Amino acid sequence: MNKKDSVLIVATRNQGKVREFAHALDFLGKPVKSMFDYPNVPEVVEDGETFAENARKKAKVVGDFLGQAVLADDSGLCVDKLEGAPGVHSARYAGEGASDEDNNEKLLGELERLQLGEDTEQPLLSTARFVCHLALYDPKTGEFTEASGTVEGWITSEPAGGGGFGYDPLFYLPEYEKTLAELTVSEKQAISHRGAALRQLAGKLNDMNK
Repeated sequence: MNKKDSVLIVATRNQGKVREFAHALDFLGKPVKSMFDYPNVPEVVEDGETFAENARKKAKVVGDFLGQAVLADDSGLCVDKLEGAPGVHSARYAGEGASDEDNNEKLLGELERLQLGEDTEQPLLSTARFVCHLALYDPKTGEFTEASGTVEGWITSEPAGGGGFGYDPLFYLPEYEKTLAELTVSEKQAISHRGAALRQLAGKLNDMNK
């Protein structure tokens, strides 16, 4: 992406992600557009084994289709007691087309099944981390600019908060005594996996645009 690009195109149909990207990259002074603005863009099959592979694939497929630089991310939740699941399958953990509520319900069900015979009154079920990988692809050069970030926390049996999206109501941050869904957009951006990756990417873009 360079100064001549008039918009920032993000390869997502998730409005929550669009808001976070727009907030973090506001310094670029460019309107953010998503796949809602380009309905003819083909769906990308996310069949990579890592977050990085999926992010690169989405950015390249959409970037080549539109002939413009495109930013894509792949992110997800890795739960220790589930050996890293749902991982790259986070968005479709409960099946294709699953809602956030479906995925959250399956996650709690899997953890509660593992806890049979343990202290079921324990509200914190497992350590976990959110992971985000960003890939900005420029079809004019064929080059990628990439960044990544993580945030550590716990999965709680007591979801809380009406903000955020995905697994945010279940992801508890002991140092804040809140879930990600209870934080404001600015608070979440300051500590989240996507916020960390976006700050890293922003630094690289600043350097590129000097």
